[in-house]
Amino acid sequence: MILYRPVGTQELRLIQESGYLKFPPRLPEQPIFYPVLNEKYAVEIASGWNVQYNDDHKGYVTRFEIDDAYAAQFAVQTVGTQYHQELWVPAEELEVFNQHIIGKIEVISSFSEE
Repeated sequence: MILYRPVGTQELRLIQESGYLKFPPRLPEQPIFYPVLNEKYAVEIASGWNVQYNDDHKGYVTRFEIDDAYAAQFAVQTVGTQYHQELWVPAEELEVFNQHIIGKIEVISSFSEE
C-alpha cells in the first residue's frame, strides 16, 4: 500500500536522521499517527496547515510503501470529503508500523509561504 504523510521541518529532520527509514515517535499530545491514502489530501495538509501553523512556514509531503497485510489491520477513516482518508495508527504501534515500511520514505513535495 502506498501512503502519504504531510510533515513539517522538525519531523522531516527526524525522518532524515533515520536514513529515511522510519517516522519518529509521537509526542505525548499526539496519540495517533495518521498517514493519508492519497497525495491530493496530503498536499492540502502540507500546503495549508503545515505552512500556516509551523514556525518556519514550511510543509512537505512524504510518500512510502507499507506491507499490505500489515496495513489491513487499520480501518480507513474518512474525516471530511470522500478523499480525506487516513489510517489511524495508535502512537504505541508506530515502532511496529515502521518495521513494515518497504524501502525508504521519500519527500515528493515541499511548500512554503514565500
